[in-house]
Amino acid sequence: MLYDLLQDKEFSVILTNHANDIISYLLEKGEEFAIIVDITNVDFSPKLPPEFKLPEFTKFLLVNYTFESAKLEKGVLTFEAGFGKENFGSVVSVPLESILQILIDDTPIFINLTASLQPKHKPKSSMEALMSNPENAHLLKRFNK
Repeated sequence: MLYDLLQDKEFSVILTNHANDIISYLLEKGEEFAIIVDITNVDFSPKLPPEFKLPEFTKFLLVNYTFESAKLEKGVLTFEAGFGKENFGSVVSVPLESILQILIDDTPIFINLTASLQPKHKPKSSMEALMSNPENAHLLKRFNK
């Protein structure tokens, strides 16, 4: 039941709109915050050098200059951030649907459980389901003899 709800596109849109409203409010009020994002769809401009390997779920602190540079437009939160000891600068663009949490003082004020879920593929037939596992290829050879 819960998994089906989290896979529902309409529910995902509701959560994305809620994230938009919260971030808009925080930016308007001048309230610094942090986000935890699934970086799969996050864009960095310029691209981060190869030595900066970010974990799949990364926390960004929107404080000081990073907060001041933050903009929310067309479903994307954009801000400037520095990385590593050299403070390598990059503009980070985060689609709202990639935000897992919004935090203030390390306390989550928003959680989006749909952000890290991939849509579930439903096989069209039992044969497709069987053949979707490469280890079952030998079964097809048996049936064709």
